[in-house]
Amino acid sequence: MRPSAFDRVEIPDAIWDRDESREILKKRDIAGLFRLAVKYAGASQVRIGTATGLSQPRVNKILNGTAGPIQELAVFERIATGLALPDHARMLLGLAPLDIASPTGDSGDEHQEQTDELTARLDAAAAVDDTMVMILRTDTNNLRLQDRRLGSIAIADKMHAQMAQIERAHRHAIRPRIRTQLAHLIAETASLAGWQAINTVALNDAWNHYEHAKAAACEADDPAVLAYVSGEQAYVLMDLGRPAEAAELLQYIHATHRDHVPARLRTWLASAQAEAAAVLGHEAACRRALDQAAAVLPEGDSDPDMPYLSINIHHFTRWRGSCLLRFGDPGTVEDLRSSLAGMDGTYNRAEAGVRCDLGHALLAAGDPEAAQPHIHRAKQLATMTGSRRQRRRIEELSQAVNHALGR
Repeated sequence: MRPSAFDRVEIPDAIWDRDESREILKKRDIAGLFRLAVKYAGASQVRIGTATGLSQPRVNKILNGTAGPIQELAVFERIATGLALPDHARMLLGLAPLDIASPTGDSGDEHQEQTDELTARLDAAAAVDDTMVMILRTDTNNLRLQDRRLGSIAIADKMHAQMAQIERAHRHAIRPRIRTQLAHLIAETASLAGWQAINTVALNDAWNHYEHAKAAACEADDPAVLAYVSGEQAYVLMDLGRPAEAAELLQYIHATHRDHVPARLRTWLASAQAEAAAVLGHEAACRRALDQAAAVLPEGDSDPDMPYLSINIHHFTRWRGSCLLRFGDPGTVEDLRSSLAGMDGTYNRAEAGVRCDLGHALLAAGDPEAAQPHIHRAKQLATMTGSRRQRRRIEELSQAVNHALGR
């Protein structure tokens, strides 16, 4: 009888004792695990998805190597349960055994191997000092710069490797000061991964990245990075079509943290509130938030203590133009043109957004022909950076412009 999607995935016990399988488990190679299920249990992607609580498209992406890294312990638990991993295999995967009375299963050497492995990881983490943390921070900053220019797809492998390296160092760090610095860096890097996921419309992944970032920010005891990553998470809600919840979350974050964070971040938080109000159609609230943001915007482009945050007068003008565009404000065209003129050529994905907004403003002003070159350039930039989020907006705008031109 043909197996159904709800049949158990049963991999023979002997498979877990093979060197190949043990390496897959140690590396947390989920694609490798799924391939074992396909090879030795005859499991389909649907059957694996049903057993592990993952959707079939995500199982497909994992098998093809196009999915983002899995970082949530709950997901590893679901996979281990769904594939019926014995206790010694669960432990190699980094999970607690189910049979506490016999944590090593039938393998007499497993306990010693686990002890040796933990000792090696603690020794490796002990080698992480201030200089190593600085190198890791520089690597994250470099990835941030590459993301602005090239988008997430071009640096996906580097991002995965960076997150894994910081996670390994943090998980086994003992010295409180180093552990705190690594937690701060996890928050920054996971937040970057979250924004990349938003731009590829992988919203569930984005939400999970931000949850991870918030937990790390709490451990780092840094109100600024906690406020920032929490505020970015609100954009997942907005992209899910839940702007009222996003606005409520941003209002809470701003009220909770505004007296404890730098002025540049207060500008960012107020601007995000303005955007949520604009999406909701609340013009008065939007303008109040924009005024608050402008009142505290400091000079310069960034603060050295917050490399994850870049907002200057040109970025703020872009934000204001994008918000007020929704209310037919006649000043949005000039705002957006001014913002575009002030961009330095390193924010390619952001430029795609500015040009899309400018195209909207020109169309609303009755000049669809003037909107066309901006749409064309926005499409080029969105394609180059792999921003599905921007491409979707651009496609809608292109159709509206073509309609206005009678095409």
